[in-house]
Amino acid sequence: MVDDGTAAPVPPAARHGAGGTAETHDAGWVPDVLGAGWSARTLPLRPDHEGEVVATLVRRESTGPSTRRAVLYLHGYVDYFFQRHLGDVWAEHGYDFYALDLRKYGRSLRRWQTPNDVTDLRTYLEELSAAAHVVREEEGHDTLVVMGHSTGGLLASLWAHAERGRAVVDAVVLNSPWFDLNRDWFQRVVLTRVLDVVGGVAPRLVVGHLAVHYGQSLHVGSGGPWEYDLTWKPHEGFPIRAGWIRSIRRGHARLARGLAIDCPVLLCCSTRSGPHDRWHEELATTDSVLDVRHMVARAPHLGDDVTVVQVPDGVHDLALSGDVPRARFLDEVLAWTHETLDLSRP
Repeated sequence: MVDDGTAAPVPPAARHGAGGTAETHDAGWVPDVLGAGWSARTLPLRPDHEGEVVATLVRRESTGPSTRRAVLYLHGYVDYFFQRHLGDVWAEHGYDFYALDLRKYGRSLRRWQTPNDVTDLRTYLEELSAAAHVVREEEGHDTLVVMGHSTGGLLASLWAHAERGRAVVDAVVLNSPWFDLNRDWFQRVVLTRVLDVVGGVAPRLVVGHLAVHYGQSLHVGSGGPWEYDLTWKPHEGFPIRAGWIRSIRRGHARLARGLAIDCPVLLCCSTRSGPHDRWHEELATTDSVLDVRHMVARAPHLGDDVTVVQVPDGVHDLALSGDVPRARFLDEVLAWTHETLDLSRP
């Protein structure tokens, strides 16, 4: 079945005005949906086949002078930035914190758009470059750490490779990056070749859906510990389309051939993966979305300076793990960043 993309939900940002709206193109910072201490800014992008396109840069408001070092967070698939505790922790350790809701995700999703409708990952270079320009040139930061989760980890890796030699990215932190398809050999090899053809001729063809179990284990409404907007991050996700998964698999293939990221990279993931297609008792202590073995195996393909840290009992988004693994993850990230960049604590 081919979906015509007309049923995209109306995002809360359009109702509340976070990051401006597509109608106003507010180029300044406005209050964000996260509430006090957070602001957002719309980044107008080139139109595509569906019309107007934007990304949204979210900022944790600084309570003091700028530290001149910043973190830019990139979310995963069927995701948006809501983990305000990440911003708080980075700020406590001397970093100004920013997060980017990519085009057609979260705050950036407009009512006429098909969620995450991109057929070439290189398309994201536009908003990544725009966000880096704001953080570095307009906001005056000398050091930029890019932190990517899942699909955002794949994008962060490809972006850092594309920007090598330009001193745009000073360090990359990967939180359970999506480096391969968590399926059997037939689907990873044979079906990928089929989708590469299908995705080129029928990019909007729906070829799959996410399982609901991981999202249900996270959200407070179904017994989990975290509160977030189910309009922007629904348990069932959004339909997986042939053109989008084709772009992802091509990104995986590019990484598998080897990147040449010229800044230090930290890759963090859980120690174990669990079943991705059903409810099980270890959803709260395993990565039950991706296979951590793929992440570890692909780590040497990123560049010459890569550190791997595995976190016992971590879930797919390590920042949403239980108290102990979450603290371990954040401690590892902050210690590595300070040591790697040779920065003194504030």
